[in-house]
Amino acid sequence: MNEIPKVIFSKTLKEANWNRSRVVSGDIKEEVSRLKQQPGNYILAHGGARFAQSLSRFDLIDEYRLIIHPVVLGKGQPLFKNLADMINLKLLNTRVFHTGVVLHTYQPVRKGGSPQEN
Repeated sequence: MNEIPKVIFSKTLKEANWNRSRVVSGDIKEEVSRLKQQPGNYILAHGGARFAQSLSRFDLIDEYRLIIHPVVLGKGQPLFKNLADMINLKLLNTRVFHTGVVLHTYQPVRKGGSPQEN
């Protein structure tokens, strides 16, 4: 993790001291679209619900990996909120861990019915 390039989206942080990281305070859609055009491996997005909501709303996610823990909290932030349109997903894989955690991997389906291109 320390050796891969990292982009930190923040409206308050001005600089990052973590190796190979930079802070971006501009438009998420523009920056992620630009990153997706660069050569290299896939982009892994870690962040909170609002960050995930923005990526979903701007149709920037090529693959969803939803991890479900066998715990009911009774509160929290919705993962999908304020979407303009419904997102159809195609199940690619399911993995069950011995702890009861389940990983579902989905790919968004385009309006014409085909999975999104990566």
